[in-house]
Amino acid sequence: MNTLSAYEKFHNRAELAVQKIVERIIRSGKISRKDHKALTYTVLIDGKVSDSDRRHINRIFDYIQTGRLQLVDW
Repeated sequence: MNTLSAYEKFHNRAELAVQKIVERIIRSGKISRKDHKALTYTVLIDGKVSDSDRRHINRIFDYIQTGRLQLVDW
């Protein structure tokens, strides 16, 4: 029997989407305004930022601060 609520299923999908977006950004070494918008929308769509989402977002900040991630199209 599936015990996950519709909200939990949605939230799990959103977390996976955040992870995929962050991995794509880090792999490319660049973050554009479009990437930022997609990430922001995906994180905030359900009104909550999970610990997992926060860790992924912090990776982006860490990469920017250490110069491993370039801001493009700003």
